[in-house]
Formats: sequence, structure tokens, C-alpha cells
Amino acid sequence: MKPKMLPGRRMLAGWLLFLLTPLHADQTLLEFGPVPGVDRLRKTDARVEPVRTADGRPAIRIRTGTAQSWPGVTLPAPTGHWDLSAFGRVEVDVRNVGDSRTTVYCRVDNPGADGVRHCLTGHVGLEPGGSRTLVVPLTRTSGDTLDGKLFGLRGYPVAAAGDRSVDPANVTQVLLFVSKPTAPHVFEVRAIRATGSWTPPTAWTSDATPYFPLIDTFGQYRHKDWPGKVHTLTELRERREAEARELAATPGPEGWDRYGGWAAGPQLEATGFFRVQKHAGKWWLVDPEGRLFWSHGIDCVRMLDSTFIAERETWFEDFPGDQAGFAEFIIPRARALKGHYAGRSERAFSFAGANLKRKYGDDWKQSAPPVIHQRLRSWGLNTIANWSDEGVRLLRRTPYTDTVSSRGAPDIEGSEGYWGKFPDVFDPAFAEGLRRSMAGRIGRSANDPWCIGYFSDNEMSWGDELSLSVAALRSPAGQAAKRAFIADLQARYGDVTRLNEVWGVRHASWEALLESREAPDVARAREDLAAFYTQAAERYFRLVRDAIKAVAPNQLYLGCRFAWVNDRAAMAAAKYCDIVSYNRYERSVADFQYPGGDKPLIIGEFHFGALDRGLFHTGLVPVENQGARAQAYRDYVKGALGHPQFVGTHWFQYQDEPTTGRVYDEENYQIGFVDIADTPYPEIIAASRQIGTRLYEMRMRP
Repeated sequence: MKPKMLPGRRMLAGWLLFLLTPLHADQTLLEFGPVPGVDRLRKTDARVEPVRTADGRPAIRIRTGTAQSWPGVTLPAPTGHWDLSAFGRVEVDVRNVGDSRTTVYCRVDNPGADGVRHCLTGHVGLEPGGSRTLVVPLTRTSGDTLDGKLFGLRGYPVAAAGDRSVDPANVTQVLLFVSKPTAPHVFEVRAIRATGSWTPPTAWTSDATPYFPLIDTFGQYRHKDWPGKVHTLTELRERREAEARELAATPGPEGWDRYGGWAAGPQLEATGFFRVQKHAGKWWLVDPEGRLFWSHGIDCVRMLDSTFIAERETWFEDFPGDQAGFAEFIIPRARALKGHYAGRSERAFSFAGANLKRKYGDDWKQSAPPVIHQRLRSWGLNTIANWSDEGVRLLRRTPYTDTVSSRGAPDIEGSEGYWGKFPDVFDPAFAEGLRRSMAGRIGRSANDPWCIGYFSDNEMSWGDELSLSVAALRSPAGQAAKRAFIADLQARYGDVTRLNEVWGVRHASWEALLESREAPDVARAREDLAAFYTQAAERYFRLVRDAIKAVAPNQLYLGCRFAWVNDRAAMAAAKYCDIVSYNRYERSVADFQYPGGDKPLIIGEFHFGALDRGLFHTGLVPVENQGARAQAYRDYVKGALGHPQFVGTHWFQYQDEPTTGRVYDEENYQIGFVDIADTPYPEIIAASRQIGTRLYEMRMRP
């Protein structure tokens, strides 16, 4: 986000009140009250007016336009800066008073902020009428980068905190805005405050001499201690015995059948496989025995993420990869997609795998999976979700999901996205890739009663509702999607001169359009671009559905795990998916509104993380500590349980990512139910058990 706010000013006499005196708990930065104040709002493609909320409290209403990429307002500190050193986060109370879903952003700035450096940004999604608190954690900075000796991570110890941090003692302004809107939005802001106490996370230290090695033999940060940290091999093995006693004492929720369905609830038709049905006004999964089932699950069960060792030989103390018996956890040529190692194949190692072998013995591949199933049941979880190890899934003790991939098909060259380009669904290789992927499921997950269904791909680059059509036109003449689009245009217009008149272009022939890589004026070509986008989106979901059902007619198609999506693509999914999936990294989905109508939905990913257990990054939704993480988990799942369309939530992920970053993209998030040494986090386990115990009771509430 890189908005430059224009200096336009408007007096809000009697409404803007700037309070600078810290309170015992919170510090109000901006409050909109009855005391006259100075109008410091700077607006970019936005209008601001004073209002009162439904409960009579003063607020400001911000109306944003579409002429700028980041329309909104800037609110400078009245004395030049705020000192927020004592606080952990900035919070904004915000309400969507428009008629469409919106995402409101808050940016907290130091001097020199440019949208990437010297600032932090948070956001919150709001359905029409929805009210939420937007949170921006105040991640700290440091000037010491160890001369570039630390690299290849998403989050660092304080010695190299990087750009995604601020100096909380010198916050100069707060920005409120929406991002690249295609329609106007209206939201209200009631108060902006600093809150939450701050203490240095475990990754911070001033006594790490020498600083290297950085990581101990178990893959943990060396220079701090914290509850749950493993110190010796004996301690690691003792935890196995202690947990075995604890799991035996807490076997799991009462009233569940063997699948984790509601044995004490209504008896519906039993088909021998999972299906969906609406019951008592809410969508449900129904398990093979005909019992209502709500998927309370977790991703990446026993994924055994690895981290790069190359160029980091001095980072690791008593490195197990150099010891006998651990060669199986070395990956000689792991390949990275992003970051320091992008495009390279280098040596990597899995501390997670080495710790399982140390803890469970040489037969860890056989002895650890039953413990995982026992854990999940004890923790109130009934689903092994995406990206999980097949050796665990196929024990068939916990229902699971699988995935089908369209890899192998050419991409639409003119497309773009975070994880890569969009596949060309018009190329015959797309359907062939799906066929091969599903053929690999025969005799494994296909037609297995324990398999709920299949996701396809993940977090695809859907862009806006015209993007795939524009991308096709920007691609070379041999692109199958481009040829399909131009064939449609030729069938509609006949003569290219008619197209030229509508689009305002000057193509000499249809062949000239095929050779051109210029995008048209989207305003003039919108109708045709939108129609082809719908065709492409529907073709994607139809071909995936057909590939799944051809091999596994008894399994559900669970959608493509939307992360960035527009309504046109979401509605296409509704036509062909049994359940539509979303990866929603936010505080709540309680007020989520699906544009495709009354369709069952599932959360494929969500998480929360903190910096109090030795890792350097919180993940995508930060919280202050493990207690806050547990509470955020309870709140999120309860919100989904109360929503009539959601049939499950899947946490990402089972285990923390490597302290020094996973090979794929450098992520090193504290987001596990267990840490790198296979030790469960008691706070979030307690939250999961609490949800599991009351899962069906909460779901059945009116």
C-alpha cells in the first residue's frame, strides 16, 4: 500500500478531539467528541462528515471514491508524533455503513513511511452493517542488522527486524483507506487508540555473545528460554510418556461417532460417504453413518517442513544433519519460489522430522501417526485437512480431505499473481493434468469413506472480474485462452470493424487482434471482457468437478480455497462446487456474505500467532501472546459455527514453521498446535478442546 494523501482540509468543528494523555490501560489517539479541535484530516478521493452512531456516540463517516488507488484519510499526530512505546497495538473501531462488502485498512507511520518501509498496516473485512475492531500490532524495529548475516526469513530476531516494523516512540500519523476499489464505500470510525501492554518477545536479546550459532540442535532459538522449550534429549522423550498419560485421561468429546459426527444428534440418511445437507436452517456435512458433522480441522498434519542449510553453516549448534541416523531428513536440492534462495536448489534439513525420530524412535513413521490421531480426537478435532501426510490420513481413524492439482497445464502468460500465473483452462493440457492427478488417487483417497472430498489448487490468481480476459489478450497468439476469446468475439461481431467501433480500437483483421498484445479500454470492452471471464471461471470449476467425479463420484468437490477473489469467480464456483472454500486470515467470519447465494462454505485456512515462544514472526494475523491466540481461536470458530453456511474451519497449520524459514518461501510463523519439537501448546489445545466439547451444541443454536 503506497498512498500519497492529498492536502485537502475540511473543518469538523466541535467533533475532532485529540487526546494525548496516556490512560492507565489505553491511550486514545483520536476520538471524535464534543470539544472543538483542529481539523487535521487530509483526504484523498474521500469525503468526511461528523455523525453519531446508533448508540449516540460521535464518529466520523468516510466516503471513498474510485478515482485513486487508495482513497481515504490521513490523521496526523497533533504535536508531531505519539509515543506508543508502552503499547502493543493500535485499534480502530470501524463499521461498514455501505451496501457492499468492504475491507478497511489502517496504516501506522513513522517518518519516511512509503507504504512498505517505516510503517505497519492492518485490515479488516466488513459485510454491510458489520462492526469490527481493526488491529495493527506495533512490531518493533532495530538498527542492528548484523551486517546482513541474517537472511532468508519472513520475520527476524530484533537484530534484523527489517522493514515490516515501526519505532513506536515516533508514530507520526495514522491512515484509514480502502484499496483499489471498483465501487464507492462508506464506513464509520468511532475511536482510534493504542492498547495492549508490550514486553519484548523471546526472540529479543542483548546478551547473545557470540550470536552464532543461532539455532540449537532441536531447531529452536538458542538465546532465550520460554515455557515448553526442549533442553535435552531426555526431556524430549519424557514428554512422550507424560503426554500419553494425559491423552488417555482426556480421550475426546462424548457423543461423537467414530467419524467425529454427532452420534447423540439426529439420524439422517446414511449413504456410506460424506455429503452436504441443510438441516434446521443451517448447512451441514453428514458423515457416512448419517450423523450431522461439522468439520473442525487442521492443515499440514505431519508436513515436516524443512529449512535451508546452505550458506548458513554457522547458524546451527550440534547440527543433527551431521550426525548418524539423520540423513533421511536432509534434502540435497530443495527449491525455493521466493526470497533469498528464489529459483535456486540448495541443501535443506527438517528439524521437525529429526525431532520425531528422537522422540518416537527409529520406527517413528509407524509409531507417531497413531499418536497424532489420538491427539486430534482428544483436542476436539475431527478432520485432517489439506496438505497433510498421506501416511497419517490413510490410517483411516480421522476423516480427511485431499487435493487435486492442475499442474502441467500452460499458464495464461499475460496473467499475474502472488503464487504465480493463472492456468489456461482452454488448453487441453489443463484437463489432462487434472485427469492424471485424480488417477493417482485411485486405490487411495478416491471412494474412501474417510475422505470428505477434494480441494483443487490453492489461492489462485483470480484478480478482478475482468483480469483473466485482459490477461488472455495480453498473451501471445498461440495462447489457447486468447484464441478461444477471439473466436467468441468473431462469432458475436462477424466483421472486426464492428468490434473496433464498440471497443474504440483499430485492428485491421481478426488475425491482427490475435497478434496484438495490447489491452483494450476496459470501460468500452467491459461487457465482452466480463462475459469471457465468466466463461473461463466456469470452465475451470466444471473441468475440475468432472475430473473428480469421474474417479471419485462419492467424494465432494470442496472448491479452490479462495484467498483473493471477485464476485464473478465466486459465483462461478457456486455452480459446480459442492462446497465453496475460502482461506480467510482475519479475526472473524461471523458476518461473511457469500455472493453466490445459499451455498455451503468451508474455511480452508486461518491462524493467529505470537512472539512469546521463540519464533520471529506471528503469521498473518498477529496477537500478543498464547492466551490471546487461544481466545482468538475460540472467537473465530464460534463465529463460523453461528453462520448458517459454514460447515467447517481448518486451522493452518499443525506444527510451527521452521525458526529459520521454510524452503518454499521463507515463512517462519508461530502458528502451530505443536512446536518444532512436537510439544503441544497448552493454551490453544485447551481452546480447541473447549470448542470440540460443545461443537454441536453451539452449531444447533438458533
